[in-house]
Amino acid sequence: MNSWPNFYLPPLSNTSFPNLKLKDSSKGLLEIANSEVFKMYVCGITPYDATHLGHAATYLSFDLINRYQTLKNSSVKFVENITDIDDPLLERAKRDKQDWQVLATSQIDLYRSDMASLRVLPPENFIKVTDSMHLIEKFIKKLSNNGYLYELNGDFYFTVESFLKTLPISIEEAIAIFAERGGDPKREGKKHPLDPVIWLANVGDDPGWDSELGFGRPGWHVECTAIACEYLDDKTSNPIIDLQGGGSDLIFPHHFMSEQIVKAAFGREFARYYVHAAMIGLDGEKMSKSKGNLVFVSKLLSDGVDPMVIRWALLSGHYQDDRQWSGQLLIKAENEVNQIRVALAQSEVTDPTQMINDIVSDISNNLDTPNALKRLLNWSLKSNSDGNVNQSGAVSRAIDALLGLAL
Repeated sequence: MNSWPNFYLPPLSNTSFPNLKLKDSSKGLLEIANSEVFKMYVCGITPYDATHLGHAATYLSFDLINRYQTLKNSSVKFVENITDIDDPLLERAKRDKQDWQVLATSQIDLYRSDMASLRVLPPENFIKVTDSMHLIEKFIKKLSNNGYLYELNGDFYFTVESFLKTLPISIEEAIAIFAERGGDPKREGKKHPLDPVIWLANVGDDPGWDSELGFGRPGWHVECTAIACEYLDDKTSNPIIDLQGGGSDLIFPHHFMSEQIVKAAFGREFARYYVHAAMIGLDGEKMSKSKGNLVFVSKLLSDGVDPMVIRWALLSGHYQDDRQWSGQLLIKAENEVNQIRVALAQSEVTDPTQMINDIVSDISNNLDTPNALKRLLNWSLKSNSDGNVNQSGAVSRAIDALLGLAL
């Protein structure tokens, strides 16, 4: 399906780009090796609600990676899925007495609009799960042929036990998290409590698809692995992709299970780096649907908030630090954006050459956007009193290219 319009990425002349360093969620800070092609898969939304600030913060993080690697002259192959068939979507549609496909389409359209407003570079391939059933069935067949699939009352499970040596947490903790995040560890008849369901037999009037496994729909994990491998696997690379990304709530079970499922299917590693963005809270509390305190990008935009102010506010905290959203943060971001715009409107500014190079260095150091914004603010204050070169355009191009800030 179509994603959203692309944005021009201004080239930065006379600027060197050190190798990007990112904090892998299990291995720590790693330097991204030079490569002609950088393959990135980011887990997309389940479209049953509008884009909230947690979503936005996550996708801004991987947008920065996309921008930096592109500016560094890597050809970025970026794939993102849309999980447009899942329990939360079906439950919301039933609750609101709405057709699930109509609901999904409306929320996908809203998501695309939000991402365009925030100037997130679109994925090269933006793939709906419902358009990928043939890929998923083919992938599941590999698991079955390799002996990693078993049937339980019409549902099919992946047997994960042989891969649990790499589990990053204790079995007890894993089972508890698995239950909280959609797993069914207590189901009788399973070979192991952590075995994830790969194919769900149809129940009642829920939507389903014909397959060799019977009429039903995919479980979790397998849809992302099937899509990622279809669009990013060159059949020889090991690992298959460079980076799998998402929110920190996907570390386990989703990304752990995705990694094991790919190993079982292909005998190769899935991703070289697993990178995760932290959570956004509201006024000291966790932001969640159950608490009813989600802040939606579309609502802020409809209230007249400048999308670049939203982007600035989210970039003002480090992407891997849990942080809070508040009205005060938004006001602060608006004031700081206005401060930068005043400086950029001047005919003469302080020479920005060193500042731009320092911002490049900040981004290369695990996306240190808070420090980058501080440098920009300090430069703007100096420019108000000590402007001597006509180079505001160089700053505009740099912060657009590196930070996605069109000011």
